[in-house]
Amino acid sequence: ACSSLAGAGGAPTSDMRLPTIQGVIERRVLVNYRVDVGVLQRLVPAPFRVKTVAGFGVAGVCLIRLAQMRPRFWPAALGFGSENAAHRIAVEWDTADGVREGVFVPRRDTSSVLNVLLGGRLFPGQHHRARFQVHETPERLSIAMRSKDGQTWVDVEAVLAQQLPESSVFGSIEAASAFFERGSIGYSGTDREGCFECLELKSFAWKVEPLTVARIESSFFADLQRFPAGTVTFDSAFLMRTIPHEWRARDALAV
Repeated sequence: ACSSLAGAGGAPTSDMRLPTIQGVIERRVLVNYRVDVGVLQRLVPAPFRVKTVAGFGVAGVCLIRLAQMRPRFWPAALGFGSENAAHRIAVEWDTADGVREGVFVPRRDTSSVLNVLLGGRLFPGQHHRARFQVHETPERLSIAMRSKDGQTWVDVEAVLAQQLPESSVFGSIEAASAFFERGSIGYSGTDREGCFECLELKSFAWKVEPLTVARIESSFFADLQRFPAGTVTFDSAFLMRTIPHEWRARDALAV
């Protein structure tokens, strides 16, 4: 059930059916674009508004491989793994306790049949089935994702770097790291108008490393109906590896 707006961002709610899930982020790639604020706001439903950095909105794709996923206190041997992709838009919104920030997630894709079956039912967020091809070494990675419904695809090739692109809206790696760490709360739309389900990522060893991207192609960000020419530009990419974490359901938001 959806709670009131005043409850958004509150403590984990007993209304949600999802127990706290723990596991390890084996690899997380954050591919980021800087976007015209007015264009991006059209993709964000009320009550969310685009969070800006240096006059731009920030959106992107999170490509994450999860391992040892299981309810808290279960042994790791009972856990499962999956490849996942989430398209994200950095947002903020008003609550009774002040302005909060996180991400709005318009699309989730996964290699896991279980995630597809249970997403939007046992845990927040509808998931679409997708195929992932991943090749990686300690210094280099290549990830290709194709959704089974043919609606979404992503291709990225990157190598570890020492610094950000000079054109990035983030002034430093530290600033970028803090920005994404504050975006740990993610809201997704549901089949109930004005109701947004929420999932929080709690990481216990936060560390990001910059990537130099040799190639990035995304059906979502290449869509000229969604992003007219000149309104979206690749900005930066980051890598996280071997991060113990938990997923926690939080209050849904109703407007």
